[in-house]
Amino acid sequence: MTVLQHLARVIWWSGLWCAVLGLALVSVSRASDRPNVVLIFADDLGYGDVACFGSTRVHTPHLDALAAEGRRFTSFYVAQAVCTASRAALLTGCYANRVGLQGALNHTSSNGISREEELLPELLHDVGYATGIFGKWHLGLPPYFSPLRHGFDEWLGIPYSNDNSKYHPVLASEMPPLPFYDGDSVIETDPDQATFTRRLTERAVDFIGRNRGRAFFLYLPHIMPHVPIFASPEFAGKSGGGLYADVIQELDHSVGEILTALDQNGLAGNTIIIFTSDNGPFLSYGSHAGSAGPFRGGKLTTFEGGVRMPFIARWPGHIPAGTVCDEPVMSIDLLPTLTGLAGAAQPRLPIDGLDIRTLLLGTPGARTPHEGLCFYSGAELQAVRSGRWKLHFAHPFLSVNGPTRDDGKPAGWGSLQPQSITQSGVSGIASRHGYRVEQQMQALYDLATDPGETRDVSADHPDIVSRLSGLAEAMRGDLGDALTDRSATGARPVGRAE
Repeated sequence: MTVLQHLARVIWWSGLWCAVLGLALVSVSRASDRPNVVLIFADDLGYGDVACFGSTRVHTPHLDALAAEGRRFTSFYVAQAVCTASRAALLTGCYANRVGLQGALNHTSSNGISREEELLPELLHDVGYATGIFGKWHLGLPPYFSPLRHGFDEWLGIPYSNDNSKYHPVLASEMPPLPFYDGDSVIETDPDQATFTRRLTERAVDFIGRNRGRAFFLYLPHIMPHVPIFASPEFAGKSGGGLYADVIQELDHSVGEILTALDQNGLAGNTIIIFTSDNGPFLSYGSHAGSAGPFRGGKLTTFEGGVRMPFIARWPGHIPAGTVCDEPVMSIDLLPTLTGLAGAAQPRLPIDGLDIRTLLLGTPGARTPHEGLCFYSGAELQAVRSGRWKLHFAHPFLSVNGPTRDDGKPAGWGSLQPQSITQSGVSGIASRHGYRVEQQMQALYDLATDPGETRDVSADHPDIVSRLSGLAEAMRGDLGDALTDRSATGARPVGRAE
């Protein structure tokens, strides 16, 4: 080989490596330009449990600061007012009924989220995001339904609710030990629940530090304040408002730790941080439950107190600080919105959520993309909201069964008969959690003037009743409705362990 030939080859290889390096740098640059996403999901925290949403019982300075630096949504909804269904909707962008997950899974469940569904962490992972979940999963039991099989790189937490344990307020003697996972390994059983919020926060802060050089999705579905509630020694008895307020103040402190970690790692400016809750408060647990603020009902109901949640989002320089949006939107909208902002693909299968980035970013004149939002309880289509109007169809609902207590037991616990808490179905749920079943008649509510859903105005607005009934009928034809004995045509199979 001549000197000139050798030199030409060196130049050629140098050029090739420069091109490869250039592509790699472009890839890294594009990844770093994508916003990080921190999604904090409390459990059973109500609309009235955050100071900037009207709470006078609890001080939440870090959440209030987050709202001052970001945007509050005052008509943000979850798809169902119960744990598993709410999480399924959040992570799939679908009404829970579309993916076959209604109610709440427990330690005996053999079903879970289908492998055919593409979850938010999977879509973000596909474009280079590091993904971590620290908290309650509740979409199926490991190993088949492990978060690590559905787009997450890391998991620390529990597979279902913390009352499926020796701490259950009513059925403690029937519960197996609660497993605490790190990845797919059980590292403890029946851990000290007073350490949950601290341990999850510490792992989240560590995750942020380890991934500061790449885009990441941090999902922090806190275990608290689902009953039984616990606060760490650093917070127990410190709020002056009782144990529940102690628990919320520790969650607020956790938010502060996340914000500090973002600041210390220079990531605050390129991180979307969102705080909300999975459903409203477990009202039958009295002083161990939260507040729905001005709204009627709570967890397990389709009244506003069960499905309307506090929602705060911050992204400096993009989301206008100190602003409020009252357009009706739902948790199903987060997947298409966040994947769109991250440059990720949308799921191959149809979803129900719509991109709400114009609302998130405060675009002048932006309106909700939904003609209506539908509210299921299990397989029953119980209500639909469009604009200021909400139409409830005749349906049974759970109402607190008498005076509540201060000891963590459900209302009426002392008068319950043993056989009443072991029966299945709605009656069993009602009895063991201190509820009775009542009947809601069809009614139209004007949420602009009657957020508590107390005055039926259907006689004054038959046209509105007709229009909302039409929206509901279209949904019945798609996802079914047990109240009218309609079968779903657009629902997909639930996942089942093999």
